Amino acid sequence: MTYKTIISANELADHLHDTNWVILDARFTLDDENWGQNQYLVRHIPGAHYANLATDLSGTIIPGHTGRRPLPQIEVFANRLSQWGIGPDTQVIVYDASGGLMAAARTWWMLRWLGHDAVAVLDGGWPQWTQAGYPTSTEVESPTPAVFVAKERPDYLADVALVDSVRQNPEWAVFDSRSEAGFHGGGVYHDPVRGHILGARLADRANTLDSNGLFFSPQQLRQHYTRLLGDVPIERTVFYCGSGVTAAQNLLAVAHAGLGDAKHYVGSWSEWIIDPARPVEL
Repeated sequence: MTYKTIISANELADHLHDTNWVILDARFTLDDENWGQNQYLVRHIPGAHYANLATDLSGTIIPGHTGRRPLPQIEVFANRLSQWGIGPDTQVIVYDASGGLMAAARTWWMLRWLGHDAVAVLDGGWPQWTQAGYPTSTEVESPTPAVFVAKERPDYLADVALVDSVRQNPEWAVFDSRSEAGFHGGGVYHDPVRGHILGARLADRANTLDSNGLFFSPQQLRQHYTRLLGDVPIERTVFYCGSGVTAAQNLLAVAHAGLGDAKHYVGSWSEWIIDPARPVEL
């Protein structure tokens, strides 16, 4: 069986020692960029390798041109995946410190963007694994390199020009994945301008998880997105967030619902506001 969206802690435990599986620990926090790696060194799922949002999952920030978490160059990321031992037949599992709200879903999406479908996020993340009493490790293992061949899917991406052209088109839907407070300019901001893209709708990514931090069922998620989308097809749907990380939670949930693949505006709010001529609203 190939896992393509999420995997339970029980299922992962059953495959913990499969030689063609690679586990990535993507724990990260915006408040302390060293926290995730430090937590990994303290304890992690046995055999996991650390995937750093700041260095492995993001490219070089170009002031005045990119958002806070631009994508790395394809060849650079493909080389990193190869170093982690990810080849064409590898099942990849990613987890973070929650249900995927931070870097796990971003990692999932990036692998899918480069043509690798056998990737899933651990449902409930690290807390679910430890609460179930499954083993942890302090050992940092050296992966056996493989050859990852990137096959980019450009349709997975929406650039700033596309977002600007469709944000008020009723045949398209552009969704802000932040909280309602953030959407309206409240809460903690990591950018100098508050608000959202003029014409964008709200799709709080936290609404994909239940009170235990687990994904709602595919049927529940399908109903959730059907209410949000109306008649707009998923291929004309764009998700963004603050820096292009947490919007991937919505992309993962849409796929888990069986609705297909929406587009990701990776530049997100942090790129949109670079040009003061781009309209915003609270």
